[in-house]
Amino acid sequence: MHRTSVIRRAALAAAAVATALAATGCAGQAVGAAGGPASASSTPSGAPASGDATASPSSAASAAGGAAPAASAPASPDAAKVLMAEGTETEQVRELQARLRQLGHFHRSPTAFYGSMTGKAVSAFQEKQGLPATAKVDGTTWAKLTAASRTPTAGELRPPTTNELDKPDERCMTGRVLCISKESRTLAWMVDGKVVSAMDVRFGSENTPTREGIFKVDRKEREWESTLYHTSMPYSMFFSGGQAVHYSSDFKARGYNGGSHGCVNVRDMDRLAAVFGQVKVGDKVVVHW
Repeated sequence: MHRTSVIRRAALAAAAVATALAATGCAGQAVGAAGGPASASSTPSGAPASGDATASPSSAASAAGGAAPAASAPASPDAAKVLMAEGTETEQVRELQARLRQLGHFHRSPTAFYGSMTGKAVSAFQEKQGLPATAKVDGTTWAKLTAASRTPTAGELRPPTTNELDKPDERCMTGRVLCISKESRTLAWMVDGKVVSAMDVRFGSENTPTREGIFKVDRKEREWESTLYHTSMPYSMFFSGGQAVHYSSDFKARGYNGGSHGCVNVRDMDRLAAVFGQVKVGDKVVVHW
């Protein structure tokens, strides 16, 4: 009888403890695969948890005695984070544009400003990669782009021309040549087939066109004023009668809204001045489409 009472008291005490533990459920319960509570973790109180505070579905299912469902690795939290979008202006945008230009999606010089043209280029790249065409650069898009391109050089990040240089004319591939393309509206100073310097240019109007062909620099004038139009022509390199390569303040101010009277206008004075110092009388000039 005494033994039975002891056993009964022990059972009642155990039940009381269990009831008290159930009543103090402060910690979140892991949910099992069937939706019921999983068994309590064996991690001692105060020990650091490995991972998130909430148990994963697979560990909860295992604790509940069920089979853990197969699950893919969780995506990186940075994968969907938008890094660049329209309106962003950073050096990373400049790199983005240079990398897109390498792959043929962006056809202008990098500006570091994310505008609509950059957005269209990003969408084109995303479509080619099988990604949603959002026109925004998230972590996944950036990772794909950096894998598909190389680190841009200083010249690619800040190219000498706004217009993209086209393939040099075959006549420009030997010797010292001022290679002038009407197609890309660029001048490339080339030595033995290598571009030493390049710059944007504009040409004569329909009524006073710039002549095409192969010429030679017949004279150079650091300071010159047109005898016909009485306009300043600094750093003139004459190659066909009165037609010359020279700096134009009008080109710098108005861009392609104007034109010359047949000369090849340059708007970057510093770059032209450097080339002027290198070009010699007798060097070849090629004007081509």
